[in-house]
Amino acid sequence: MNATTAAGIPSEVDAELQEAIRRAMSGVRDPEEMRKACERMDRMREEVRMREGVLDIGVPSIRELRGELPDA
Repeated sequence: MNATTAAGIPSEVDAELQEAIRRAMSGVRDPEEMRKACERMDRMREEVRMREGVLDIGVPSIRELRGELPDA
């Protein structure tokens, strides 16, 4: 059984997050880790796009929240 934090985050993910926070706070920049993170994010974005299609929710949501614009 995998251990999780109180927030339900898997322990290994929490450890990785804590290490990333520590590095960010210390100002340490590891180009190789940054490259790996970019590749992981690109892969995840493509998986979501393939599974869900293009999600066009930002602009319509903002327009709905903003309401009608006054006539200029």
